[in-house]
Amino acid sequence: MKRYEVIVIGAGPAGLSAACAAAEAGLETVVFDENARPGGQLFKQIHKFFGSREHQARVRGVRIGENLLKRADELGVKTVLGATVLGVYEQKEVAVRTEGEVRSYRGDAIVIATGASENMLTFDGWTLPGVIGAGAAQTLMNMHGVRPGARVLMVGSGNVGLVVSFQLLQAGCEVPIVVDAAPRIGGYGVHASKLARAGVEFRTSHTVVKAIGAGRVEGAVIAEVDGSFAPIPGTEETIDVDTICIAVGLSPMSQLADNAGCEMEYDSAKGGYVPTLNDEGLSSVPGIYCAGDMAGIEEASSAMIQGSIAGAAIARDLGYLTPDEFGERAERWRRSLDGIRSGMFAPGMKGRTDITNTDEGYPLSASLLARGFLDGADDGIFPSMIYSGGMRPIIECTQNIPCDPCQDACPRGCIVVGEDITDLPRLDIGKKCTGCALCVGACSGQAIFLIDDSLGDGYGTVGLPYEFLPLPSPGDPGKALGRDGEVVCDASVVEVRDSKAMDKTPMLVMKVPVSALGRARFFRPAENKNYA
Repeated sequence: MKRYEVIVIGAGPAGLSAACAAAEAGLETVVFDENARPGGQLFKQIHKFFGSREHQARVRGVRIGENLLKRADELGVKTVLGATVLGVYEQKEVAVRTEGEVRSYRGDAIVIATGASENMLTFDGWTLPGVIGAGAAQTLMNMHGVRPGARVLMVGSGNVGLVVSFQLLQAGCEVPIVVDAAPRIGGYGVHASKLARAGVEFRTSHTVVKAIGAGRVEGAVIAEVDGSFAPIPGTEETIDVDTICIAVGLSPMSQLADNAGCEMEYDSAKGGYVPTLNDEGLSSVPGIYCAGDMAGIEEASSAMIQGSIAGAAIARDLGYLTPDEFGERAERWRRSLDGIRSGMFAPGMKGRTDITNTDEGYPLSASLLARGFLDGADDGIFPSMIYSGGMRPIIECTQNIPCDPCQDACPRGCIVVGEDITDLPRLDIGKKCTGCALCVGACSGQAIFLIDDSLGDGYGTVGLPYEFLPLPSPGDPGKALGRDGEVVCDASVVEVRDSKAMDKTPMLVMKVPVSALGRARFFRPAENKNYA
């Protein structure tokens, strides 16, 4: 029986981070994963991460995955793919099926990082081809280059539903409506706003009740729900779609922890049954640690930090790190974890609907929560949205989310977030914006616009983030759309500014009448219905 000092189950962000932390300290480490490719969900995530520099904010998930794999390889971590772990037994013995054979391995310590599975929603016709999970849609698009459908109904407005909806638009699909049974949009407002200005409609307090079709999805019936989330008779509406994408949450895949004899608990805030752990990820079974979504549903940034703490804790336990060395690293990681877990979307805030103001005391936009966009009444409420002439960034980030790359990106220090990464960004009016557009490319929520009224002849320009292909060319005509996706006015492209530092988030500069500068937030090329 082969013995390793550390056995990691799962090659996702938590597992790879744990393996790297252990291997960096000198432990012989192996990672088993049942998939054909390591990296877990990271390689599906083409969007930029939130957080701060230490969380790899403004870096796309796929790049984070590549960096993790490279680091694991450099540290000598052995990764075994196509390896299904069948069970974890006494004396930390692990049974693994590879290439049709079952082999047993023993570890001095084990990290279980098996991730999560998608929840499914059952309704009339839910088994028809064309009803898919959001993760499956991401796999098709971002790993295989296949469009899931031509016209997609998204069910669920959490961050997963919002992010995947935007990626569907980028792939050339139409997303006419996002429905959610909850009375307010569940994910970040900046994610919802990207969709709304591209013409996507939000229906809160609605759900899908039927998939229509003979052999495949040819339409969907949605309905309004009451306070108990039951469909209200007479509110049904038929939507013309060929795909229904489900994004209604995740459940921890904690079965191996249960099999190993770890003490388990049901915690709805963590997504279901999870092992009870201390703050280092140690379970009730000595030597067995857990990290990532299987220990509680969070963002990938949190999973990587949890994995790092667990891997370093094992190194300390096995004598490869002194308590002081571990304590120094763990303290840094815990501060980072506290930062990503703060704000109005923190794990402990899930399900709360009583928050009506930001931490700074500004009222939250009812329109943003219900319809996905800031309406005209919101202008002037947030100082970063007040335009006073000349070249100036307008920052339409109005919720306390953990993110601060905008202040790092600005070479002049025009944008300030401060030490607390959940503070709303604000503008230093004493600093002059040069229009470099680095803040536009750095903003993970695509919520920064450069406004300039100095073009002359009653015209100005709006610079906006634009992640759609093919990129328009200078002189191309189109329409300027507002925050609600409605046409504001005719527009033409002045330039498309891109650089390596912007990492594939170009700034499209469009010419519009000065009177439209406060409303124009998206560009729709002429004769291009799918914005792709």
